[in-house]
Amino acid sequence: MIQPNYQDKNSFLCPRSSYHGQCKPENLIFNANLQEFTQKISYITCLETSGKLSPEIAFCQIEALWKQLEDSKNKLKIGSDLVD
Repeated sequence: MIQPNYQDKNSFLCPRSSYHGQCKPENLIFNANLQEFTQKISYITCLETSGKLSPEIAFCQIEALWKQLEDSKNKLKIGSDLVD
């Protein structure tokens, strides 16, 4: 019996793109968080579109994910060197 290759399955379901920005640890971490955010948003929107999630629940989940991403940005001090 052939064993499934979970590494390939995970790469297929959650592909990661290469990072081409300024290579600082905080940027790499934020980029990984951003890619995870977009993947989860995609799942939520598909579930809502197919009627498996109500719009209210989808909105709450997206709002919670947005707050997590925003917290990540603030903790990593991404963009703090920009002048207002």
